[in-house]
Amino acid sequence: MSIMAIRIFGDPVLRTPAIEVVDFDRELRQLVKDLTDTMLNAPGAGLAAPQIGVGLRVFTYHVDDEPGHLINPSLDLSSEMQDGEEGCLSFPGIFFDTPRALRLVAKGFNQYGEPVMLEGSELMARCIQHETDHLDGILFIDRMDKAQRKLAMKAIRDAEWAGQEPPTIKVSPHAAFGTGR
Repeated sequence: MSIMAIRIFGDPVLRTPAIEVVDFDRELRQLVKDLTDTMLNAPGAGLAAPQIGVGLRVFTYHVDDEPGHLINPSLDLSSEMQDGEEGCLSFPGIFFDTPRALRLVAKGFNQYGEPVMLEGSELMARCIQHETDHLDGILFIDRMDKAQRKLAMKAIRDAEWAGQEPPTIKVSPHAAFGTGR
């Protein structure tokens, strides 16, 4: 089991858009395992690669006893919206109502490069949107209206973890680390 350090709000990796995965190799499968182990240990409903310091378009989820992962996701969102409480492992103990699309169809790939299509509503749709946002450098506080964001920022400033130094970034010994460059 590989439990990784989860990056906390303020770490620049959380605001950096992740790059597309092009190599579906053993190293990618290890990343999916590390993400899954870390997410389940936290525990959380989802975890994106940037949250453990890896700038690749990969996330895992575990919603309604349905575990999975998605690589290079693209989303088709319903126009019907939902509003509900949302939290994030990169914002420990912080929960606020956040608007999201009620339903979605997500397309991407599994860890072996095979196409995947996932349909979800309510909590699953919220989780997939949240994790995909992480891959684009967007945080759930960015989805809140101005008044809600102001309350969230106060809660963040008051949190015991506020101002902590981000963990040291580990650099892969492999030059491309799944980027094909």
